Amino acid sequence: MTNIRHNWTIQELEEVYNRPLLDLIHQAATIHREHHNSRAVQVSSLLSIKTGGCPEDCSYCPQAARYHTEVKVHKLLPVKEVVATAEKAKAAGASRMCLGAAWREVRDNRDFDQVLDMVKAINNLDMEVCCTLGMLTEEQAWKLAEAGVYAYNHNLDSSEEFYGEIISTRTYDDRLNTLNNVRKAGMTICSGGIIGMGETVNDRLGMLKTLANLNPHPESVPINALVAVEGTPLEDQPPVPIWDMVRIIATARIVLPKTVVRLSAGRTNMSAEGQALCFMAGANSIFAGEKLLTTPNPAFDADMELFRLLGLEPQTPFAKGRPSHTKPAPQEMAQP
Repeated sequence: MTNIRHNWTIQELEEVYNRPLLDLIHQAATIHREHHNSRAVQVSSLLSIKTGGCPEDCSYCPQAARYHTEVKVHKLLPVKEVVATAEKAKAAGASRMCLGAAWREVRDNRDFDQVLDMVKAINNLDMEVCCTLGMLTEEQAWKLAEAGVYAYNHNLDSSEEFYGEIISTRTYDDRLNTLNNVRKAGMTICSGGIIGMGETVNDRLGMLKTLANLNPHPESVPINALVAVEGTPLEDQPPVPIWDMVRIIATARIVLPKTVVRLSAGRTNMSAEGQALCFMAGANSIFAGEKLLTTPNPAFDADMELFRLLGLEPQTPFAKGRPSHTKPAPQEMAQP
């Protein structure tokens, strides 16, 4: 059985990433089968519950208020509409409903209370709930956990060294601090990044190094290929070659043996054969549905047909067990 490590170096990651491609895929596939059901793929549906108008300057994001994109701003969706969408996603094969809001950080207000109501209602459907709402305090993390959030997504995006090239409105440490608050509250961590933003291979590996050296590892690591959106600073970036996706997914699988590795944004630009290579290299999660927040994504029916061709099947909800949320007494809470 592969050892779980938390002390990877960039040099070691370079050695893994640069192996002959077929050898790299074989090693990743072998490790994948040691720790996972190789036929099961966790299927998530992602819904933008509050779109656009974000004050941040993430260069890849069409929801930033400062960029002129075709994204239409809308306020927080009603709970009933969100639950109805979750019901449809479950019927189509999704085991997890992910709720995304274009906020810099969570604020303790009526909107946050409404999100907590959404979480509770979707839990009643026996679906896992993931939220991506921006930065969190520890107390807010506990509120989400107690409402029933299974996973909290907060991507690192890239390496610490490249991070400042794409975002200036929050720091890398801000992101790590939110992940720490998520972990304290007992939610599972979903954190990955985006390739194709102009970063080097070493920047991609730097992101993996940060994630692989967290102890414990994140339970989910999404790997996104940049979807270049007109009106954003990265609109002219070329598409990510499929071989780059296969290599980074295989490397992630090798250094994060037990983690769910999600083949995320950019799948509309990948052939069925390219996606099959990603699954062979260790990807065992996808987003399904026609949109990822505001960018295109393959439809549920197309994904289920691909699963049929490849002999894959959607994973059942809570296949990895339910997280434990045991809040310490007030005097035991960590002090800021």
